[in-house]
Amino acid sequence: MRIAVIGTGYVGLVTGACFTEMGNHVVCVDVDEAKLDSLRRGIIPIYEPGLESIVTSAVESGLLEFSSDLGEAIQEAEYIFIAVGTPPGEDGSADLKYVLQVAKQIGQSLQHYSIVIDKSTVPVGTAEKVKSAIDAELAARGVEIEFDVVSNPEFLKEGAAVNDFMRPDRVVIGTDSEKARQKMSALYSSYVRSSDRLICMGVKDAEMTKYAANAMLATKISFMNEVANLCDYVGVDVENVRKGIGSDSRIGYSFIYPGCGYGGSCFPKDVKALVHTSQQAGFDPQLLQAVEARNRKQKSLLFTKISDYFNGEISGKNIGVWGLAFKPGTDDMREAPSIVLIKALIEAGAKVKAFDPVARETAAREFPAEWLEDRRLQILDYQYDVLKQADAMVLVTEWKRFRQPDFEAMKELMTTSVIFDGRNQYDPAYLSEVGFDYIGIGRRNS
Repeated sequence: MRIAVIGTGYVGLVTGACFTEMGNHVVCVDVDEAKLDSLRRGIIPIYEPGLESIVTSAVESGLLEFSSDLGEAIQEAEYIFIAVGTPPGEDGSADLKYVLQVAKQIGQSLQHYSIVIDKSTVPVGTAEKVKSAIDAELAARGVEIEFDVVSNPEFLKEGAAVNDFMRPDRVVIGTDSEKARQKMSALYSSYVRSSDRLICMGVKDAEMTKYAANAMLATKISFMNEVANLCDYVGVDVENVRKGIGSDSRIGYSFIYPGCGYGGSCFPKDVKALVHTSQQAGFDPQLLQAVEARNRKQKSLLFTKISDYFNGEISGKNIGVWGLAFKPGTDDMREAPSIVLIKALIEAGAKVKAFDPVARETAAREFPAEWLEDRRLQILDYQYDVLKQADAMVLVTEWKRFRQPDFEAMKELMTTSVIFDGRNQYDPAYLSEVGFDYIGIGRRNS
């Protein structure tokens, strides 16, 4: 099948590359010529396990091409995926200008029946706007060409996106067209062997499903963080509570790990967008607003715990930070809790040394250049180097390599033996035995 994917960001690149794995021919379109040239040479702009080898192989085989010419790219395409960004506006709404620009260009170039697929995360009603934009351009050309607009939201986890695409839990197809439904089902048939994992519904239903899924997961996280914070107040170990409730099959263990807040490109943006959609519709989204507020406060919790430990005397302290990405398996730092923590520490007069296995370059772009120049912030190559003469170690991102560190070596390096565990990764009793003060999220030391 011949496919065009508009946008070579995270979703677009993974989508385009993975479609080639089943023999489809894909043209990925972007306006950034330098980026396209890098992609042709196998240089991937994002860290995603397994993606580089797929892109390289597909380019070499001729199944994957990169182009800046949208009109040419869609000439033979049966499927046109829109996978451009929808950045949040100041009011939390999803900005659809790039989606609608692409729709307009499609209308200017469309020559035959095609399915236009919204892959970007977009609010309810976007498919109608895309259809209207294409119709307007066709009318301006004085032509009538049949097309369908389908909602096909992505459910890719950063760090596991390739596997998620190749072996999806479900594929959601939102369309009112039987023709489009059949063609979309055929496209995904190699990826979804079990028919119950291919879920067809109305267009608006599919648009809402994406937001509802992410909002539900964010709600579980914020709920458990709230419970953990209460545990701190009443002397309860949240780890025991987590095990107790997670064993209930109605609840399960997924997304009930307390921590220092969620980040990334999806949960924060999508919760805010759903709040905005609710308010625009005249509905008061009290729960969603509480989820967002709890997460915002949770990102400041580690700084509060550090400040309390040192009786507010943060200035001049040397703090070592393990983990910068918003989660393991990615170099993405969008909305990462590490940003909130490091900014608060430096603004309070502390000096920070940080390490992340893959997010060093991202971090160098995220923080003010003067912090790096005057060494208030150092981003180092080795995890133990950040602990030299450190007054505290803070775990922010739970990378596997941080799970079983050499605590004796850490004690020798650090000025003060204290660990702030933002992901409840370590055993408080064991750390106490080896001479560390341990501060987690809702953990009891004994």
